[in-house]
Amino acid sequence: MKRKETRRITVGDVKVGNMAPVAVQSMTNTFTQDVPATVSQIKRLEEAGCEIIRVAVPDDEAAQAISSIKKNISIPLIADIHFDYRLAIASARAGADGLRFNPGNIGSEKKVKALVDCAKEFDIPIRIGVNSGSLEKDLLKKYDGATPEAMVESAFRHVELLTSLDFHQIKISIKASDVHRTVAAYRLLSSKTDFPLHLGVTEAGGLFPGIVKSSLGIGMLLAEGIGDTLRVSLTRDPIEEVRVGYDILKALDIRRRGPEIISCPTCGRCKINLFDIVEQVENALLSNPSTIKIAIMGCVVNGPGEAREADIGIAGGDGVGILFKKGEVVKKFPEERLAEVLLEEVGKYENQKNRIL
Repeated sequence: MKRKETRRITVGDVKVGNMAPVAVQSMTNTFTQDVPATVSQIKRLEEAGCEIIRVAVPDDEAAQAISSIKKNISIPLIADIHFDYRLAIASARAGADGLRFNPGNIGSEKKVKALVDCAKEFDIPIRIGVNSGSLEKDLLKKYDGATPEAMVESAFRHVELLTSLDFHQIKISIKASDVHRTVAAYRLLSSKTDFPLHLGVTEAGGLFPGIVKSSLGIGMLLAEGIGDTLRVSLTRDPIEEVRVGYDILKALDIRRRGPEIISCPTCGRCKINLFDIVEQVENALLSNPSTIKIAIMGCVVNGPGEAREADIGIAGGDGVGILFKKGEVVKKFPEERLAEVLLEEVGKYENQKNRIL
């Protein structure tokens, strides 16, 4: 898989494009005006590995809140603007590290120019965020709907406007709620520009439909070398968005953050409550950045051999638990201690690794 080389921009202290690591983003679902709640959620997202956060700015109170939020978080913050370009200006003055606007609803070129002038003054990037649901009316008429070609033309209409104003710190997203149209639009866009691209499938849905749509859409594009940042959009706690984002990158061997957990799907030979054990271990290691490979298997006989590539694994049955490393059994213990023993060994593994480093 050869990744497409794009231009380099920076969002706060995060490098984007030009072969920088694909960054995982999310968006708060708190009221931005509620500073304590927003800060609390962002801190949880930071712990989960979120690298760039976006907040909604529906009014001036939300824009002003950015100043207080920024004092209490460690990751770059992007202000999400719809309709009123003046909110973008207020957000930049309050300390936002980037601006995102939707070409279909920001208004006239004069308003866009005011927004661009402000971004230049504060030296922050702009994401042009095209959504299939809010394209300009003339493009909908020209292409008979929100086609990939219409979405790309919308993006380039504003790219050309921004570059004509001598502004080049640009990132582009071009999302639809269905996988085929999203992938087709990004492929077309990528073939026409070297600006960095932010990937996502908008309004992807609840947990399971959203994971499936996002994994397919974002995953196909990443597998083709397209994409510099990503957000998995879920109607869920945004912590899950970050978690799924890293799992997509991990599955494609693009980036690794957090343990990789291998577990069997269970069958009639499984005599332990594997579902609960896996969930317990996942929750315990949710914010753990270690790249250790862990196996949680339901069969003492076949489990170690089937998971011999794991650094550490457990399996259980008939009241007995076993601990194995690289497929070799190293310890037996009471079955009820399966999760406890595994988490203890993960801690020992990390301590030993840190001593070596």
